[in-house]
Amino acid sequence: MLRWLARRFAQIIPTLIVLSVLIFGLQQLMPGDPALILAGEERGDPMVLAQIRAELRLDRPLPEQYLNWIGNVLVGDFGFSWRIREPVAKLILQKLPVTFQLASMAFIIAVLIGVPAGILSATRRDTPTDWIANGIALFGISMPNFWLGIMMILLFSVELGWLPPSGYVSLTEDFWESIATTIMPAFVLGTGVAGVLMRHTRAAMLGALAQDYVRTARAKGVAERVVVWKHALRNALIPVVTLGTIEFGRLLAGAVLTEQIFTIPGFGKLIVDAVFNRDYPVVQGVVLATALIFVALSLVADLLYMAVNPRMRQA
Repeated sequence: MLRWLARRFAQIIPTLIVLSVLIFGLQQLMPGDPALILAGEERGDPMVLAQIRAELRLDRPLPEQYLNWIGNVLVGDFGFSWRIREPVAKLILQKLPVTFQLASMAFIIAVLIGVPAGILSATRRDTPTDWIANGIALFGISMPNFWLGIMMILLFSVELGWLPPSGYVSLTEDFWESIATTIMPAFVLGTGVAGVLMRHTRAAMLGALAQDYVRTARAKGVAERVVVWKHALRNALIPVVTLGTIEFGRLLAGAVLTEQIFTIPGFGKLIVDAVFNRDYPVVQGVVLATALIFVALSLVADLLYMAVNPRMRQA
């Protein structure tokens, strides 16, 4: 296990280096001069602009700017926000738990709906149950998040008054109020992922149920419940685990529109505000943090493979 982890980290390090270069390089292509934005009413004064560029090291060559940035990142310093004047790492640590809670709840909803529906659809292929499950999955995949979010606010907040229409309360402040403020946006995010998980689970289960070892188990008189849940499902979960880790990363990085609809101060809102304000350090920090999350999730997926399928551990 330790040798395997060492090899995986040896593969991850070059990936992170390339990602950091791309993040820094693509950032330079963004239009606009940060010095002009920060100068405000004094943007016409060349001395003020020169002073701002010197303070932010924007007058240095790009390779030197990159080495200075990545050197600070390695010690946990993502720089300071040019607009808010606070450490980028602090802003990320403030906003990431909000989006992490929202993405986790959405992912739990997606798994609880999508995986059982996919198993049920595969075991009852070409029956009304299969057709209904596929229809629900298609609905979840094709439904726009902004429309579903608005409809849920109108129904559960305006008409029924069961849930707050917007805002966010921390779990540490009030647990149940926090759940109440995030359950609707979590359901909006989770429906699309549930549809994708259902389709992939169904396809993987159909492939597993057609294998020789399943036919052999049935010929031996093994109960159908054992055949489905013990023999077929464990082998079918490999592609589902891969998809699940990717989708969870997408939930963390792609909850921008849902956070805007429900006024949730999360990761997505942070990067949107940073892009509009040309706050380069925040954009770089958030994108790099997102890339690190995806890399970490790929490692988690590999570990889950071995937990789900013992043959992967032997390999």
